[in-house]
Amino acid sequence: MEITVQASVYSAERTAKNATIHLESAQAVCDLPLTLTQNCIAYPPFINSHDHLVGNWDPRAGDNRPYSNTDIWVEEMKYSASYLERNKVWINDGTFRLLEGTAYRLYMLGCYKNLFSGCVAVQDHGPNQKPAYYDSFPIHVIRDYRQCHSISLGNWWGGKSAREEWESTNGEMPFITHLAEGTDERSKSCYPRFKELGLAQPNTLIVHGIAMTPEDIADCAANGVSICVCPESNIFLIGKTIDMDACRKYGVNVVIGTDSTMSGSTNILTEIRRFREIFPHIPANEIFAMITANAQRALLLDDSYGTLQESNKHLLLMAAHTSDPYENLFHSTMHDVELLVYDGTPIYGNAAMLNHFHHDPADYFFFAHDGHKRFVKGHPEKISAEIDAALGYHKHLPYIPY
Repeated sequence: MEITVQASVYSAERTAKNATIHLESAQAVCDLPLTLTQNCIAYPPFINSHDHLVGNWDPRAGDNRPYSNTDIWVEEMKYSASYLERNKVWINDGTFRLLEGTAYRLYMLGCYKNLFSGCVAVQDHGPNQKPAYYDSFPIHVIRDYRQCHSISLGNWWGGKSAREEWESTNGEMPFITHLAEGTDERSKSCYPRFKELGLAQPNTLIVHGIAMTPEDIADCAANGVSICVCPESNIFLIGKTIDMDACRKYGVNVVIGTDSTMSGSTNILTEIRRFREIFPHIPANEIFAMITANAQRALLLDDSYGTLQESNKHLLLMAAHTSDPYENLFHSTMHDVELLVYDGTPIYGNAAMLNHFHHDPADYFFFAHDGHKRFVKGHPEKISAEIDAALGYHKHLPYIPY
């Protein structure tokens, strides 16, 4: 299927005007070209490098901010009004067996948080689940990884020690952990301990790294360690985020995550806007790379992710607000997604776009926004209804567009 657009963003270094993109899709109605030159920009779909799908509740929790480290917040959060409200929908009993009980209500809506903002891949940070968990999603929730909650708290939510978890990767999948998430001495001591354990490796992804020194960051760069920044969550909880100037100086592979909405952003689009506010001197194309090619590298995804190529099975078309396609993203919301395609299947966008694909309407939920009919793969509205029934009232979640 050939789609001609106003502009195409192939990577952080390459764009083209009036470009024609080839989409690999067995569902395409025919090979006739689709022309959208007046209002659409093509992008590789985004990658959210850090989320907690079952944690995407609202409002945020954190009555005693700023915290010197988030280990304090982890305990305090459990008594917050938001957490207690969420308990009416699903109670975290500490086992993290997410295929049991009502956890699906939350992790599936957490998936849709990402889908609605143009993500086709998300790292759901928590204990590894059974294959059926990852098979249940309409996008790629990354399954091939190993994790440890943090160096400071250990793997309290399940799994082996940090060193054992890293060893089980065989260097062939990401090892992911929260690290140095604070400003106190406890947080500052995390990276030296991490390095002593031999965990500063090319397949390691550190999340947050707020207390890391420029020397720590330089060491990450030298060892090929990637760092995921979640600035909204960091500023909300701690009052500061990582030293991005040091990250850029030493050439660390930086990626962006939303964290959960219990502390972080509504979705990846609001996260990059917040990133821009905090670091206005960082060029737009560098930020774009952090949610595309950099993330593909950090999460060891195949090369169908992170860039657009001559032929693509993943594609994102966004409404055009500005002439600069990188800057356009800072003006975009989830309502500007004209078409999102994952593995050749249309999964979200303007309902008129479905006319170009063979599809069964029963596989989709249709809704209206500002008078425009939209579609999404699956039936998140049924999960929303279950949540409302459990609560006894309607629960508005800011990442849901219907």
